[in-house]
Amino acid sequence: MIPEHAPFSPQQRKSLQELLSSLDSEQRSWLGGFLSSAAQPAFASPPAGKTPLTILYGTESGNSEVLADQTAKLAKKKGFKATMKNMADCTPTELTQAKNLLVIISTWGDGDPPETAETFYKTFMSEKVDFSQTKFSVCALGDSSYEQFCEIGKQVDTRLEALGAQRVQNRVDCDVDYEDSYNSWVEASLSAIAPAATAPLSSPSKTTSVAGTEFNKKNPFPAELLERAMLNGEGTAKETWHYELSLEGSGLSYQPGDVLAVLATNSPDMVAEILEAAKLTGSEKVQPKGFDEKPLSEALHKDVEITSLSRAILKKLHLVAPSDKLEALLSDDSKAELKDYVWGRWIADAIRDFSPDGLEAQQLIGLLRKLPPRLYSIASSPLAHQDEVHLTVASVRYQAHGKQRKGVASTYLADLVQTGDPISVYTQPNKNFRLPESNDTPIIMVGPGTGVAPFRAFVEHRAEQEAKGKSWLFFGDQRYSYDFLYQLEWQDHLKSGALTNLDVAFSRDQPEKVYVQHKMLERSKELYAWLQEGAHFYVCGDATRMANDVHEALLQIVATEGAMSAEAAEEFVAGLKKEKRYQRDVY
Repeated sequence: MIPEHAPFSPQQRKSLQELLSSLDSEQRSWLGGFLSSAAQPAFASPPAGKTPLTILYGTESGNSEVLADQTAKLAKKKGFKATMKNMADCTPTELTQAKNLLVIISTWGDGDPPETAETFYKTFMSEKVDFSQTKFSVCALGDSSYEQFCEIGKQVDTRLEALGAQRVQNRVDCDVDYEDSYNSWVEASLSAIAPAATAPLSSPSKTTSVAGTEFNKKNPFPAELLERAMLNGEGTAKETWHYELSLEGSGLSYQPGDVLAVLATNSPDMVAEILEAAKLTGSEKVQPKGFDEKPLSEALHKDVEITSLSRAILKKLHLVAPSDKLEALLSDDSKAELKDYVWGRWIADAIRDFSPDGLEAQQLIGLLRKLPPRLYSIASSPLAHQDEVHLTVASVRYQAHGKQRKGVASTYLADLVQTGDPISVYTQPNKNFRLPESNDTPIIMVGPGTGVAPFRAFVEHRAEQEAKGKSWLFFGDQRYSYDFLYQLEWQDHLKSGALTNLDVAFSRDQPEKVYVQHKMLERSKELYAWLQEGAHFYVCGDATRMANDVHEALLQIVATEGAMSAEAAEEFVAGLKKEKRYQRDVY
């Protein structure tokens, strides 16, 4: 309890006690550290004898922030005075004060900076600032299935050197399976900055402990599938499922906006196809990187990604099975042809095309990277569904190059898992997609299709808290009769007042297609008024088109209703982002 003699008003004591009682031990520890350091300057002088270290991160899904936090903990164990800085919260000029700098940054999509780091990145790449007093090293995170693998990390590394900084350890480019590469990099980088630091180095990771068992990325929790329900009606062209999983006994926790990582397995027909292409039986013994020796078929089923084709895979294939055709496809003059070839094809197709005689078992396993977890936006509030987590997942099925194709994780959930079966999962925070601190703050949510998932969590959470802040959802899909996901729940929330406004757009119910951005423009005056009242604006879903169309509609609304120029509207929206009032979870 907060003692009565504490320097707070009765209402403040009550609010503080309610907050503290809702936090777990890790959250309390973080809060204590935050409060003790909040009054310190961003680059305060370290205590005597401690080497200063700034850890700068730029993150999209949260991985870079998690690694930055691990780096800070490791550095402190070695005797450093470590400070974490988010690119969203500092400028390149401020950063020149850092004597020792470790940068951890992800590349989003095919060569873009994380959204929260865009402003820093643009300034950093264009302005001339002096880093001649800074020692640095860069850890780049990316996905090798993209052509511009780790591109932003590469650019930041080159730019720091161009601005006079001294590289003390070579950049490391990490794929989706980044743990080993990161661990080697951070140990080498800390030793390079302060060779005399000899405290033991360990690799802490965020874990949750219950009865002595820790569940995390390295030790996922076997969550029982409690229930699943088809969300689309008969006659739809879509297949969207609602999944409910038990977290009872896991100790795992989450907040609205966080994601659930699902560790799927490859389906038997996927395994059979790549074995047939490589002319192997599956009984051959292999040792995938990071795993013990086992039969090839088992490794292909559980351990490695066997479908997604990329330039990186083709380059490895060319090394073990040289081909003039493949060499030509991989040349710098054939980038367009390569992009066309990769689309819709699987690794098995490339083996048939360029290595028709097949491969040896270890050659095949050497092509493949570790099967990455699939991250899904959580569609439930922990207040509304204790010890449960819900997902909204569209099963990916399509035809390409004369063959039926499918997504690994979405069809694993739909086809291979039955009610009562365990699914390996862990939770991952997404601090860039959070409800406002105050329940009185209005929220505007734009989430077509499965992008509505986190907003189900948002509205449920506020309903449980009896929040007074207004809420407005823009939802869209193909047809009202078949594809109105969670329709009855939204109607109940409207009746209860947990949801203030609901605008829907069903693109194929009329001759002219109508999307969520059109509904926003129809309600532009009211939407702008909400922004003026301090509303937070959220977008979740497809990054390729929808998110850009919604962004353009928002700019148009601000310019029109605020009587601003296009440049002023851009500044207004950039201000929303900086204030964390405009947040996106797009994929």
